[in-house]
Formats: sequence, structure tokens, C-alpha cells
Amino acid sequence: MNQYEKQAYQEMLDWELSILKKKNVFQQFSKKAQNKMNSYIPEKAHQVVTEAIKHMVKTTLVGSDFTTKKGRLVGEQLEEKEKIVRQKLEAYRKTAMLEGAGTGAGGIFLGLADFPLLLSIKMKFLFEAATLYGYDTSKYEERLFILHVFQLAFSTDEKRREVYHFIKNWEVEKERLSDMDWRVFQQEYRDYIDLIKMMQMIPGLGAVVGAYANYNLLDQLGETAKNCYRLREFGERTS
Repeated sequence: MNQYEKQAYQEMLDWELSILKKKNVFQQFSKKAQNKMNSYIPEKAHQVVTEAIKHMVKTTLVGSDFTTKKGRLVGEQLEEKEKIVRQKLEAYRKTAMLEGAGTGAGGIFLGLADFPLLLSIKMKFLFEAATLYGYDTSKYEERLFILHVFQLAFSTDEKRREVYHFIKNWEVEKERLSDMDWRVFQQEYRDYIDLIKMMQMIPGLGAVVGAYANYNLLDQLGETAKNCYRLREFGERTS
């Protein structure tokens, strides 16, 4: 390993430890409250939301793949790859920030439109990142990996540890995975961002909250994606 890779490897280990840490009391209380609220929602409503988000995500996956430039970066060093990834992330963060400010300033109706728009921005970034790290996003297994990276970024601590296990052991675990558990996928994502998005709909605060929240959500997604692909890169070297 060169100096950059040694530093990246240590950052990856620190990131892994942060995922495996036990959650605090506030997080445990928050999750119990969210589960209680979800239990009051009729099953039919859960099914409708699950199907809606499943369709939305799958549509976004197809669109993102279609608009992402293909081509494996043969011979590129990790440092060179991640320099380009950082540049892409900065561009997507700015786009998400502007989109959040615009929809947040529009109140509740435009606030609702923020959900699919932000989802599209996040997925597009993940497709770009996967391609830059050298993976073929036209393959079903790579799209499934992208969904797991997304889920790892935007889930409660308990679920994150479970998803982390799949990503850490991807070459083995992918053989057992045929599709996402869409019910869990949408519920974890909604639980994670519900409070943020509710604040975005508050008159007078929406634009500021929307811009700040979207910027940081993209930042979190970028950090997660970077370390997930580092896991694969370093893992492939030792396998």
C-alpha cells in the first residue's frame, strides 16, 4: 500500500467501528416510537407505500444507469479514483442543496416533491461512484449492491449493522440475495428522514432546512459509498 491507501484503510476501519457501536438511549427510544407509530398504520397503507417506493426506486435505477457513462477505469490508483469521486460528490451535494432550498421554500406541496427528486439525485451519484470505482452497473448484482449501500446510509443502527454484514461479505452473500426486502427498505428510509422532511415543510424555515438537510444527506451517502467500495477494493486484494 502507498501512503494514501494506508490512510484510506485506517479511515475505513474507523468507519466500520462507528457502524458496529451500540446505539445510545435516545436512538433506542426514537426507534421504539417510530415502530409504535408504524404499528398504527393499516397494513394496506404499508403495502401501497412499499409498492410506490419500490416502483420509484426501480425507475430511478433504470434512469440512472441509462445516463451514467460506462467504462472501467483500468489501472487507476485508489487515490485517483477517489479524487474524481469527491469532485462528483461536491457537484451532487450542491444540486441537492439547491433542490432542497427550492422545494423547502414552497411549503408542504413542493416539500412532498422533494422526496422523489432527492432520491433520484442520490441514486445518480451512487451509479457514478460505482462506475468510477470500476464496477459495471449494467449487472444486476451491482445494482443490488448499490441498493444495499443506499440502505446502509439511511437506516437505523440495528439495520445498518445487518446490511454492513452483507456488504462486508458481498462476494459470498450476493449468491443468497435475489431482491431487496422492499417493505424494510422503504420503512427504514422513511424512519430515517421523516423528522428532517417534516421540518422542511415548516413555513419560513423550509428553504434553510431543506438546503442544509439535503447537503448533509448527500455527504453521508458519499461517506458510506466511499467506504463500501474501499471494503471491496481492499477485500479483492487479499482474496
